[in-house]
Amino acid sequence: MTRIMGLDLGEKRVGVAISDPMGWTAQGVEVLQRDHLDWIDRLAQLIEDYEVEALVVGLPRNMDGSIGEKGEACRQLGQELGERFQIPVELWDERLSTVAVERTLIDADLSRRKRRKVVDRMAASWILQGYLEARRRNRDE
Repeated sequence: MTRIMGLDLGEKRVGVAISDPMGWTAQGVEVLQRDHLDWIDRLAQLIEDYEVEALVVGLPRNMDGSIGEKGEACRQLGQELGERFQIPVELWDERLSTVAVERTLIDADLSRRKRRKVVDRMAASWILQGYLEARRRNRDE
């Protein structure tokens, strides 16, 4: 039983989600502020606390599938995190994850202020859940 951590890497915030030990579901756990110097230390603590064995980093792609500047930055940070924590890092297409989460929250009639507090954590959960489901489908084929 291994836990996998999903990350939605934004310029200001990092949404963090964790899988259950069976790898079936993803739950958002925290949002880290990137302007705090200790965000990497907090991430290290979460990796240790949850006994994370792999990271899934959302890879923003352009609608045509190409990787732009933000995607390259996520790819680079993912590589650095893998080296620092000595665990595998998978990049996962996150196109439209934040848009889908925003729509869900608007449909739930959450105020803009409340949405801002949860959107990054939910986007990380959305990314990780997509990865877990694809992995399960591939295993079943």
